[in-house]
Amino acid sequence: MKFKDYKYERPNYEEIKKSFLELVDKIKNASTYDEQKLHINQLNNIRKHIETMSTLASIRNSINTADEFYDEEQNYWDEQGPLYTELNSDFYKVIVNSKFKDEIKKDYSEQFYKICEYSLKSFSPEIISDLQEENKLMSKYTKLLASAKINFKGEELNLSGLYKYMLSSDRNEREQSSKAYYNYFGEHEEEFDEIYDQLVHIRHNMAKKLGFKNFVELGYIRMDRTDYNPEMVVNLRKQILEYIVPLCNKLYEKQAKRLNLDKLTYIDENLEFLDGNATIKGDSDYIIENGIKMYQELSQETKEFFDFMLENELMDLETKHNKSAGGYCTYIPDYKAPFIFSNFNKTSEDMDVLTHEAGHAFQLYMSRDIDMQEINFPTLDSCEIHSMSMEFITYPWMETFFKEDSDKYKFAHLTSAIKFLPYGVVVDEFQHIVYDNPNMTSDERKKVWRDLEKKYLPHRDYEDNEILERGCWFFKQGHIFKDPFYYIDYVLAQICAFQFLKKMEEDRISGWEDYLRICKVGGTQSFLQIVKTGNLISPFDDKCIEYIIKNLETNIEKFERNL
Repeated sequence: MKFKDYKYERPNYEEIKKSFLELVDKIKNASTYDEQKLHINQLNNIRKHIETMSTLASIRNSINTADEFYDEEQNYWDEQGPLYTELNSDFYKVIVNSKFKDEIKKDYSEQFYKICEYSLKSFSPEIISDLQEENKLMSKYTKLLASAKINFKGEELNLSGLYKYMLSSDRNEREQSSKAYYNYFGEHEEEFDEIYDQLVHIRHNMAKKLGFKNFVELGYIRMDRTDYNPEMVVNLRKQILEYIVPLCNKLYEKQAKRLNLDKLTYIDENLEFLDGNATIKGDSDYIIENGIKMYQELSQETKEFFDFMLENELMDLETKHNKSAGGYCTYIPDYKAPFIFSNFNKTSEDMDVLTHEAGHAFQLYMSRDIDMQEINFPTLDSCEIHSMSMEFITYPWMETFFKEDSDKYKFAHLTSAIKFLPYGVVVDEFQHIVYDNPNMTSDERKKVWRDLEKKYLPHRDYEDNEILERGCWFFKQGHIFKDPFYYIDYVLAQICAFQFLKKMEEDRISGWEDYLRICKVGGTQSFLQIVKTGNLISPFDDKCIEYIIKNLETNIEKFERNL
């Protein structure tokens, strides 16, 4: 069945609630584990259907935020979602208090049981109205980004559409398009400040109501971080400051020389080469056509997966007016179907979508027979390993897409991944500071952001751009608004992905087997367990970054020789 034929119907909450609680009662009072398991699976079918309807509404709303029907449905889910969360909480209570705990852990995994425990800690009926308001504010932020209409070079563009001009080899065009892009955030500065200020206070208040010191504690629990803590993350940040920031400074210095610039500024950062960045040698159809070839040749599993995605039209790739910004992969449980959303912008980033989001989708496809929604998709730190590693696993096929620019692409891709790590910890440390100090003013928050940039991104030069000099860059980082504390996950996963790059270079067969193994376990394991399953070194290990950095430098030198 094609995605357009997936039927959406708003659930009747009262009817769902009645059936849901009846089954919760049967699970609670079951006299044998077989009886309890039967009712758990029956209830899970209801929960999967609710998740399917919510996900369909979200996807279709993000494809066209101006669609009145799905805009209204998104409002419904913003309002009703926390009530369904409350029902799930009743389910988690009977799981955690079951006299058949050992059997549940054996059948559904220890990780599932821990997630149930964490979900109970992060929810109370007392915070339902706060959750509803949080949802509405996040939707407001999404609409504010999606509603951008910027006139540039005779075109009316959204933020994604401007990006190709921000990569222009013509410095004047880069400058004008960059200013047009960030001016949008300057013009709406008060709105972004107000949305974020309200989100910070709502999240802090929820944390206090649930008995936490602040939202930092609650944020880690909401992210289901069952086997690492903020102190371990602080140590990781120190390693990045010690090893990665100096390497990045060298990369930026070389980049300035390649661009014949005395100094690199914010408008130059994304341009690696004076004659322009690597470009894909064709349009969207060309990308998909060669994507089919790539995934056919990579493995039988990836061939089957990509055929499934195409046959069922489970990708919406082109940028268009009123489409939400960014890209994502999600999962539609009733159809056992991943879905990829993106905004192709005719830059090399389109390839990152085909590999990164396809990495997520491939993992979901490989674990689609895990029916329990809490453990089908891994925790976000783990799932980013699949996506970021797929970007490197597909390196041998880049010549198909980029032709003579393939080494250019791989050099820029690898170095941008390295340069990402300091930025990733800026986003993470910023959120720790903000939620440790929830009463800061908007100006104080922006100063914190700018100070962290100076610490981890000392090369960054905003010239005369007052908007960015004030610390407004973070307005564009959706995770800060919509997924608090979801960002160190990318840093952790990137470090794991660098290890997969090394693995695939040394022994492609065993490297692929390790990758396939972590895809198949889905979310039945915690982050550190998945790291172990993939035969990876933990990013928290003091020797981890030292272990990967030599291989990164070797690859940089290899690609540089071919430029």
